[in-house]
Amino acid sequence: MTAPRILISNDDGIFSEGIRALVEALDSLGEVWVVAPDRERSGSGHSLTLQHPLRVDKVQERWYAVDGTPTDCIYLAINGIFKGEPPSIIVSGINKGANLGEDITYSGTVCAAMEGTILGTPSMAVSLVASSVYQFDTAARVSRMLAEVLLARGLPEDTFLNINVPSVAWDELEGIMITRQGKRIYANTVEEKVDPRGRSYYWIGGKERGWHELENSDLYAVANNSVSITPLHLDLTAYDAQAYLTEWNLKL
Repeated sequence: MTAPRILISNDDGIFSEGIRALVEALDSLGEVWVVAPDRERSGSGHSLTLQHPLRVDKVQERWYAVDGTPTDCIYLAINGIFKGEPPSIIVSGINKGANLGEDITYSGTVCAAMEGTILGTPSMAVSLVASSVYQFDTAARVSRMLAEVLLARGLPEDTFLNINVPSVAWDELEGIMITRQGKRIYANTVEEKVDPRGRSYYWIGGKERGWHELENSDLYAVANNSVSITPLHLDLTAYDAQAYLTEWNLKL
């Protein structure tokens, strides 16, 4: 029986601590391949590189560094490196930091799993919820457990998983919750500075002020020391809004 092929990627770069922890955790489950960005690509979202060619360096056996986005890595792995023979599952992570609420739209880690789903492979993204102390061993154990289930059971069509793991010891986890996407409260900021040549430059980003306390949300789960598993779907249609728009009675 052929061992399952497991593809790993991320947006923190191929030499990140999270990717090493994930490879070690999944290595005995099958034939593990790593195709990941050659440097950090956080915040790249679901972007493809279309304006210049991609360069690929073989770091070691079954490890490839790509000078592109996480989405590039998945697309290139399946359609190029694997010659159209898809992996059994894709695991993206372990991301150094949370991917909760609206942040999933920015996350290269989450969008690598999205691309895998578009290309027909059961996929999940794993993030470690911390800002300073990162307990990758806990997230790695969760990743292995869920990868085993994913290999055995697969996922519904056009569905992938966004998993967030609190950065605590394994025995401090309260459990696992199947969650919905939450909603953060941000103070959006732009910092303007001036370089030595007198030109302005800007740092953009939001400082979190809290989150809407929606029960069973991803934010609620991790705040209660539970693993959050949010099923996400490729179909972004707002079905509840269709009737509302129909009432506009638009005509040409």
